[in-house]
Amino acid sequence: MHPAPSVIVFSTISGLGFGLMIFLGLGLPDVSGLTAAGYATLALGLAVIGLLASTFHLGNPKNAIYAFSQWRTSWLSREGIMAILTLFTFFIYAVLWAFFDMQIEILGIVAAAMALVTVFTTAMIYTQMKTVPRWNAATTPLLFWLYSVAGGALLAKQMNVAMLLLVLLAAIQVLAWIRGDSAFARSGSTIETATGLGNLGKVRLLEKPHSGENYLLTEMVYVVGRKHAAKLRVLSLLMLVLLPVALILLTDITYVVVAIIMLSHLLGLLASRWLFFAEAEHVVGLYYDAR
Repeated sequence: MHPAPSVIVFSTISGLGFGLMIFLGLGLPDVSGLTAAGYATLALGLAVIGLLASTFHLGNPKNAIYAFSQWRTSWLSREGIMAILTLFTFFIYAVLWAFFDMQIEILGIVAAAMALVTVFTTAMIYTQMKTVPRWNAATTPLLFWLYSVAGGALLAKQMNVAMLLLVLLAAIQVLAWIRGDSAFARSGSTIETATGLGNLGKVRLLEKPHSGENYLLTEMVYVVGRKHAAKLRVLSLLMLVLLPVALILLTDITYVVVAIIMLSHLLGLLASRWLFFAEAEHVVGLYYDAR
């Protein structure tokens, strides 16, 4: 799949925002007043910026409102609805907490739960796609959750929790890569099944279907070299998990250190999310002898 920058930014930044909401909804960190307002503003800002970035990937942004009407069948619609409800609920909780010193525990728990569900709906947009075997697995929503809550824990300065989540994230990410590398082969999709000509024997491409680019090639077919993918995987784990954990263990946690940790984590997250799309092999690539 083509790794569109708008979708990478959306899924990365909004996930961090909703992850921070989860911890703030649970009363972590234990702050109040302007500090609480600052944390809440950061969470809401990240979530909103991420969601706005997603609109740049729409073919016709003015019709975005219609996406909300398909909630019965579309995970994209469910995501949009849940995101708005979560932002509204958390905003009410944050205003009461920061400006009226009313930290309503049950409202915070509801907001945190809604943030978890929102991240899940985002993940399911990709998980339910049987046409992309690498995504069609339980590890996809697990990774989206772990990326969100691990980043949220770092932003909320819950470093002990963050370390545990980061280690778990690394393990699930490696598992997803190993499983994903053979997912397409295990799906049974071949150029013979794609064309329906398997009964005639081995099928090969004589000529390309057309001479120029088209939407399917632009959006669905993207090939990344294995050597490049391997290097990016190592870089991703290094920046995403290893460096943050090392800094947590070996340094005093100041705001400057937290900023360095978050910068490293964000760079690793962007590399991992780029690979999430770039390595995703859509079955439509079989028609073009490319995956």
